Amino acid sequence: GGHAPVLIFDDCDLEKAITLSATTKFRNAGQVCISPTRFYVQEGVYDRFVAGFAAHTKNVQVGNGLDAGTVMGPLANARRPSAIAALVEDATSKGAKLLAGGTRGEQGYFFQPTVLADVPMSADVMDNEPFGPVALMRPFKTLDEAIEQANRLPFGLAAYAFTENARQANLVADALDTGMVGLNSFVISMPDAPFGGVKESGFGSEGGPEGLDSYYVTKAVHQY
Repeated sequence: GGHAPVLIFDDCDLEKAITLSATTKFRNAGQVCISPTRFYVQEGVYDRFVAGFAAHTKNVQVGNGLDAGTVMGPLANARRPSAIAALVEDATSKGAKLLAGGTRGEQGYFFQPTVLADVPMSADVMDNEPFGPVALMRPFKTLDEAIEQANRLPFGLAAYAFTENARQANLVADALDTGMVGLNSFVISMPDAPFGGVKESGFGSEGGPEGLDSYYVTKAVHQY
């Protein structure tokens, strides 16, 4: 798992950030190890990002994956809707604002795409990866604050950032303590690039030249 953070800076292409974020969050109902989940948004664009994300979320059609109009299907098993509902209930009871979704389907393993804004740090979902269709929103002021929040968990698989400032992008990419970073994009899984995490998200990588390392048998020969 990864509980991936997304840093949205106030100099980003906001419409692009909203569209890509909302579309990617609900891919496979959020049941993706690199799914974006914790959205830290700079104060200058926080309200607009959250409103745009919530509006996009409300248009996500949930249903049978074989139906042409379906955008998001069910969760993996019978346990997941109840687990997601418990996290949402805990967050709202502690002050989070429910802007979209928050309810399970009447039958099957469905759960509505959900957006929680102003999520307090005391909410369980801020520490425990939901692995489902839940997006968490919190504002931040400075770059240092955003990095501190992004890195505070023991997970380190993927992280993302949206900014049009190249210098800031480089600083963020270097400071994020994850195995993979996406800048202005959520496309981070490619056959020619390493895929892997750090901290409790594992060690080593698959894919790319680095993916061959674990197959090598290394021998050191010392001759004098």
